[in-house]
Amino acid sequence: MAKLIAACGLDCAACPAYIAAMTDDDPLRAKTAKEWSQTFGFDCSPEMVNCHGCSATDGVKMGYCTQCEIRACATTSKGLESCAACGDFAQCAKIAAFLSSAPEAKKNLEALRG
Repeated sequence: MAKLIAACGLDCAACPAYIAAMTDDDPLRAKTAKEWSQTFGFDCSPEMVNCHGCSATDGVKMGYCTQCEIRACATTSKGLESCAACGDFAQCAKIAAFLSSAPEAKKNLEALRG
């Protein structure tokens, strides 16, 4: 599956919520809900594990992605596909803090910045 880079640099195509939604995979939804409930400490149900990706316009997004400040800044406020296209990228505290804990996302954004 090709990469589908979110505003923050994460690859939506590698996310279990995206994969479950695209393939209608109920066992994956159940497995992911259990794992995310334990890992992130919230009551995640299999019904919640559905996402059409960060750039989807149909509103189907997983949990935090609906409220993500990074996505809102890039796509809504600045009209960009991702932070990679932002002139403030090098000075942005929001994306820097996130990327310090998400090396794969940083690699994706750096590749897009070319």
